Amino acid sequence: MQMTQEPSILTESLENLQNVDSNVIHKYLEDLVPDILNFAVQIVLAVLLYLIGRRVILFLCRFLRKSLERRNVDIEVCQFLDSVGRYSLYFILWLMILTLFGITTASVIAVLGSAGLTLGLALQGSLANFAGGVLILLLRPFHVEDYIISSETGHEGIVKEISTFYTRIQTADNQTVLIPNGKLADGAIVNVTGQQTRRLDILVGISYHADLKKAKRLLQELAERETRRLDDQPVSVFVSELGECSVQLGCRFWVASADYWQTRWDMLEAVKLTFDENGIEIPFPQMDVHMKTQRPF
Repeated sequence: MQMTQEPSILTESLENLQNVDSNVIHKYLEDLVPDILNFAVQIVLAVLLYLIGRRVILFLCRFLRKSLERRNVDIEVCQFLDSVGRYSLYFILWLMILTLFGITTASVIAVLGSAGLTLGLALQGSLANFAGGVLILLLRPFHVEDYIISSETGHEGIVKEISTFYTRIQTADNQTVLIPNGKLADGAIVNVTGQQTRRLDILVGISYHADLKKAKRLLQELAERETRRLDDQPVSVFVSELGECSVQLGCRFWVASADYWQTRWDMLEAVKLTFDENGIEIPFPQMDVHMKTQRPF
């Protein structure tokens, strides 16, 4: 009799336990459904807020750019302010999105403040580039469409854009190079087109046996016949150096910065052809080897 009662008690306990478990799971699912729906609504609102906010940011940036252009503000300042404004507005937009999920702005600022030292160390390169961009705008060592040479990075090209952290240049072979503003601000910059005119220097060596006066006269005539030469500046032809194997002649005159390279190339070609026609030798390094043979005894 006792053996028959124990299985029945065990069966009843199992049934009660199953009923309790099913009730708990059912109640947990009922409580979870509103949370899931609330989270889904938050995600939908966040996506809508981002899409709308992005359009508003594009509109405000376009409005800012046009307002600056109407005031005849330099293009590099317009590009820099446009970049700063875009990043700032996107930061505000993400703060608004975070508030939809219960994260307050004060909490975000507190986290950023407590992690300020870590972020400062992690972003010191970006902060240096930002400061470099501000210095470039204040000191204005170059402008958009200027041809610059960066001694720090070794790159050179035409400046196309000065943004918050980088300066974009286009090289002579049509490559795009992004140079950090910090490196540009810390290193030497050669602004090739910073002035409207440039002095063109031509150096050519002639043999010691050549007619020096004739060579100088030919250089003078070539320079004076050059149509791209600025007439208000004189032509200077001189002996630059007495080298080991040649006499260095120099020729100087001024041209517009835009005509510099083409004029230089044409002048070098004209000097070579003219000197060849008039028997003026342009020496080049040579080595004479003398072989001595020993007579057999």
